[in-house]
Amino acid sequence: MRTEYVIYGWGLGLSFFVAVGLTALVRVLALRWSIMDQPGHRKMHHRPIPLLGGVAIVATFYAILLGAFLTVYLSDQLGMAWVRTHLLTFLGEDAFGRIIGILLGASLIFLLGVVDDLKSLTPWLKLVGQIVAAAALVAFDVRIELFVLSNPILSALVTMFWVILLTNSLNFLDNMDGLCGGVSIIAAVSFFLCVQPDDYLVRFILVVFAGAVGGFLYHNLSPARIFMGDAGSMFNGYILATTAVLGTYHVQATAGHPGTPSYSAVAAPLLALSVPLFDTFSVIYIRWRNGESIMKGDKRHFSHRLVDLGMTPRQAVEFIFLVAAVLGLGGALLPKLGRSGTIIIIAQTVGVFLLIVLLMNAGRRNPKGG
Repeated sequence: MRTEYVIYGWGLGLSFFVAVGLTALVRVLALRWSIMDQPGHRKMHHRPIPLLGGVAIVATFYAILLGAFLTVYLSDQLGMAWVRTHLLTFLGEDAFGRIIGILLGASLIFLLGVVDDLKSLTPWLKLVGQIVAAAALVAFDVRIELFVLSNPILSALVTMFWVILLTNSLNFLDNMDGLCGGVSIIAAVSFFLCVQPDDYLVRFILVVFAGAVGGFLYHNLSPARIFMGDAGSMFNGYILATTAVLGTYHVQATAGHPGTPSYSAVAAPLLALSVPLFDTFSVIYIRWRNGESIMKGDKRHFSHRLVDLGMTPRQAVEFIFLVAAVLGLGGALLPKLGRSGTIIIIAQTVGVFLLIVLLMNAGRRNPKGG
C-alpha cells in the first residue's frame, strides 16, 4: 500500500474517534453550563439542545493537524523524511507561513462563532469578523490565482469574497439535524478525489477535517444530541473554502505528465459545494424578491422547502445528501475529462437544480396535492 494512503487512513480514523469522545465531553459541559440552543419560530427542534459541538470539531482538527506538523518537525530524527518532503513541497518555500495563515484565519472564524453562540452577534458584526479572518488568510499569501486573477489586489478581493461566501453558506445550511456536517463531509471527499494526487497536504487536511466532522456527526444525526453552532458551521465553511483555494485541479501537460485535459477542471470546487451555494443564492433571491433584508433569518432554505413539499426533516436531509453526493462525484470527474465531458457534467448539474426548482414551484402552487 502506498505510504500516503496509510497516513490518510491514520488521520481519518484517529480524528474520527477523537471527535466522538470530545463531542460527548463537550455535550456534558454544555448541559452543565446551560449552553443550549432554545426552540424558536425559525428552529426545527422543539426542546433545548446543547450547543458548542463545533468546539469538538475544531479541537480535534487542531490537535491532529498540529500533531502531524510536530511529526514533520521531528521527521529527520524519526527517519520519516518522506512526510516533510511530500507534505510541504507543493506549497512552495513559504509553506509554513501559509499554514500559519490558514490556522490563524480558522481560529478567528472559530472564536467569532463561539462569541455568536454565546452572545448572538448582529449579522453585520459577524460579517466584519469574517472579513478580518479572510484578510488574515490572504495576508499570508493564500489566494486564488487563476487566469485573469494574477493581479494581487484582484486576487485578494476574489479570495476574500469566496471565503466569506462559503463561511456563510455552510452557516446557513446548518438548519436541520446532521445537514451541515453531512454535506461538509461529502464536499471534503469530493475535494479529495478531484485535487491532484500530489497535493498531499491538502488531502491530509481534508481527511482530518472529514474525520473530525464525522465524529461530531455521530452525535448530530437525527435525533441530534448536540448542535455544532456557528462555531462549527462557519469553521466548516472556512476550511472548505481554503482547501478549494489551495488545491490544484489543472496542470499543464509535460513530457513526463499527461496534464489535465481541460482548464474547466478548476470548476470542480463549485460542483462539490454546489448544494450550499444553491441554498444561499436561492434564499437571497427569495428575500430580495419579497423586498426583505437578505440578512434576515427565515425558514425558506433548501431543506425547509423540501419539508414544505411533504418530506420529513430526516427525508429532506437524506435527499440533500444524495444531491450533494451525485454532484460532488461529477466535480471529482472534471480533472479527468476533456471539454465535451466537462460540458456534459456542468449541464447535468444545472439540470439537477432546475428539476429541484420546478419541483418546488409545483409544490408551492399546489400545496395540498389536489
